[in-house]
Amino acid sequence: MKSELAALLILVLLPGAATAQYRAASPGYRYSFPRDHFNHPDFQTEWWYYTGNVKSASGQAFGFQMTFFRQAVRRSQSQDSPWVIEDLYLAHLALSDLSGGKFYHSERLNRAGPGIAGVSQESGRIWNGNWQILWEGNRQTLEAVADQWSLRLALDTRKPPVVHGQQGISQKGAGSGQASHYISLTRLAAAGTIEVSGKVYTVEGAAWMDHEFFTHPLAPEQVGWDWLSLQLNDQTELMLFRLRRQDGSLDPYSAGTYVDASGMSQHLSAREFTLRPLEDRREYRWTSPSTGATYPIRWQVTVPSLGLEMEISTRLPQQEVTTSGRLAPNYWEGAVEITGTRGNAPVNSPVTSPLTGAGYLEMTGYDRPVRLGP
Repeated sequence: MKSELAALLILVLLPGAATAQYRAASPGYRYSFPRDHFNHPDFQTEWWYYTGNVKSASGQAFGFQMTFFRQAVRRSQSQDSPWVIEDLYLAHLALSDLSGGKFYHSERLNRAGPGIAGVSQESGRIWNGNWQILWEGNRQTLEAVADQWSLRLALDTRKPPVVHGQQGISQKGAGSGQASHYISLTRLAAAGTIEVSGKVYTVEGAAWMDHEFFTHPLAPEQVGWDWLSLQLNDQTELMLFRLRRQDGSLDPYSAGTYVDASGMSQHLSAREFTLRPLEDRREYRWTSPSTGATYPIRWQVTVPSLGLEMEISTRLPQQEVTTSGRLAPNYWEGAVEITGTRGNAPVNSPVTSPLTGAGYLEMTGYDRPVRLGP
């Protein structure tokens, strides 16, 4: 299985078809829901990302990540066999036992085959084997079983979808089409069960969903990114990402989005925020024994126009997801906590002092540059 997975990962990361067969993300795309929560086969790459922080009544705290990827390999003229590979479906599953100090992660990769993996608006499903998302109106149910743990969570939508960026695209570089269509559900009420090593916990908390579809990969000079989703206790949310270049500088196409308590969103350019690692102390960094990568695990966030000043930290330094195959990117994806203040709060935004909350931090390209294309 390891060798088969590694071989398939090579297909994922070195596409067998020219990108010209697929649409590029471009301004003016007309979003429609629920349609755009599902599959976009005209685009080469697509993912659905679920993260969240939940607790049991006794205080046992968990973070979770459940991700489904679709990577187009080719567009076939013949559908005679269910084993024809047009798309490959990769999935990642991770649990951060924040109270127990343990991190679990699993991965799987399948072709669609006769119902093995896929995305279907008709049935409201996104699935890979027995890992699935099931949509029923504004509720989604996450179900997954791994070797040492399982989860079943209901996610209820509390705010409308947010479209990131400007003119319907999240621009990632200067080139035409070097962008994605990027949608989030930034406030999902989560409730259900998590079973770890035979013990079942009834949990509640908050979750976040990201959905992106695009065709063009990163620019050659872009080697990785840092991404942050924050759910604040004043019922606002913040998404920020910074793109890192090979020369150590930050790409000007880094960006973010602020969502107020009513669900209204505001685009943030790279000039309007600071997302900076705090690395002056050893405990603010964690070095992976598996990959040798050193990750900054304490960060400072400022958004002057919103009066936001925050520090981001984690209770569990080890939340690195290592993947099979040398070509697959390893990355740190983990639950974080927020402490901070809000100064000159905008009109109609509730003010709570001190400002607290929870979220997820993703860091890529720390062991080697991320390459999503040829």
